[in-house]
Amino acid sequence: MSLTLYIGNKNYSSWSLRGWLLLRATGVPFDEVRLSLDFAPGSAFKRRIAEVSPVQRVPVLVDDGFAIWDTLAITEYVAERFPDRGVWPADTRQRARARSLCAEMHAGFGALRSHCPMNIEADLRAIGPAIVQRHPAVAADLQRIDAIWTEALRASGGPLLFGSFSAADAFFAPVAWRIRGHGLPVSDTSTAYIDRLFALPAMQQWEADARAEHEFLADDEPYRVQRDGRIELLPPSA
Repeated sequence: MSLTLYIGNKNYSSWSLRGWLLLRATGVPFDEVRLSLDFAPGSAFKRRIAEVSPVQRVPVLVDDGFAIWDTLAITEYVAERFPDRGVWPADTRQRARARSLCAEMHAGFGALRSHCPMNIEADLRAIGPAIVQRHPAVAADLQRIDAIWTEALRASGGPLLFGSFSAADAFFAPVAWRIRGHGLPVSDTSTAYIDRLFALPAMQQWEADARAEHEFLADDEPYRVQRDGRIELLPPSA
C-alpha cells in the first residue's frame, strides 16, 4: 500500500491537520504533498489538486491512485485498512460516541470556525476575548466544546478524549489551536487537555512545520494585515 496525503498550508489548513494528525499519530506510513492554498479559479493549487480530487479541496488521501477526499471518509478508510492502529475506541459504545463527536465537529461550530480561524503562527490573544463578547454564538460553541471534552475525559479517565489517541483527538486538534491562539476562555479541564494534545510529538511536528512556512494568506487573516513586508495586528474593532 502506498498512501499519499495532499494537504494545504500547515499554518492555516485546519482540515488538513485532521487527516495528517490522524495518520502521523497512529503511525500509519504515508507520503505528504503540501500545496499552498489558493482557491482562485485557475490557480496553481486548483490545477494541482484537481488532478486527484473532483472537489478540489484538501485533504485528499490517495491510495495507489484511489482518492478519498473527506476527513470522515479518510478516517473510516484508514480505520478499515489499519484496524490495529486504534483509530476508533475498541468499546462499541465509546466507538459510537467518538464517531458522533467527530460528526458533530465535522458539521458544526460554524461561529467558532468563522470568527476564529486556525492560525498557528499568529498571537491573537489580545483580540480573542473581544471576539467572544461580540459574538454570543462563539461563546456557545466554546461552551459546547468544553462540555464535550469534560464529559469524554471524565468517562475515559484521560489523558486524551477516549483514553489513548483516537480520531476524536485529531478532529478537535484544530479547535485546540483556535482556543490557544485566540486566548479563548475554557475550563481548567479543557486547558489541561489542550496541553496534553500539544505535547504529542505529531502536534509538535505540525507546529514546527507551520511556523517554518512564512506565507501570509490574506484570505485567512481577518485580524492581521501585511504592509511593507511587516505583519500588523488590526485593532479589535476592525
